[in-house]
Amino acid sequence: MTSTPPPARLAFAGGSSRARIWWEISIVLALGLGQSAVYAIVQLAYRLTDTTPLADQTATLNPSRSDRELFDLIYQVLSIGFSLVPVLLVCFLLWQTSRPHLGRLGLDGSAVGKDAGRGVLLVIAIGVPGLGLYLAGRALGLFVAVDPAGLGAHWWTIPVLLLSAARAAIQEEFVVLGYLFARLRELRWGPWTIILSTSALRATYHLYQGPGAFIGNFAMGLLFGWLFQRSGRLLPFLVAHFLIDATVFVGYPWAAATWPALFGLPG
Repeated sequence: MTSTPPPARLAFAGGSSRARIWWEISIVLALGLGQSAVYAIVQLAYRLTDTTPLADQTATLNPSRSDRELFDLIYQVLSIGFSLVPVLLVCFLLWQTSRPHLGRLGLDGSAVGKDAGRGVLLVIAIGVPGLGLYLAGRALGLFVAVDPAGLGAHWWTIPVLLLSAARAAIQEEFVVLGYLFARLRELRWGPWTIILSTSALRATYHLYQGPGAFIGNFAMGLLFGWLFQRSGRLLPFLVAHFLIDATVFVGYPWAAATWPALFGLPG
């Protein structure tokens, strides 16, 4: 006669206990986006308690890391590379021996053209309202002035900015959409609980840009989460996120020179 194991040892979600899944989620987030969320909350508190008004403060997204060009390039590439380690971790954790290996992350290698096209449509749906929200938030003092490209003018500046846009898209969408949706489903969370929770996380690690950034990124998270819940395909969101960030990072100097009253940084 076999005995039943105690409840604490019962298998859950493919052999992982609830506690183990929560520990895994905590570690993945602590290595990347969760850490960024904590820092963003502290930075927002710092900004709000500073004597300088929020509208007169600046957040630089891609700052120079050295006054020596070669080492600046080396530091930029190293920073981008190491920030993708959490993505490698979630790929390792959710890798399947059968094809598609990253199917649980919403990547199966099929319909690449259609997925890319959907990503472009998402850019149109998000980009214009997002720009309008930023400009309105700046006028209301809800956003700091965002400088997306704090690098000097070097031969490698645009390639590094494009790599930075790719890094942001890969890190955020692999973890927030692909990984967290997979793991929270295993914890039997409902669809809208997952969508709202991941949207709140996405909004929180953007708080360093001001309270307005929370609103905008929460809305973006709701749209991305709802569409991902319906399609289960990650590529459109990777494409959309990359194109939005690439446009902002590379196009900002031109926009600031063309419309300094709107995009110019505080003096």
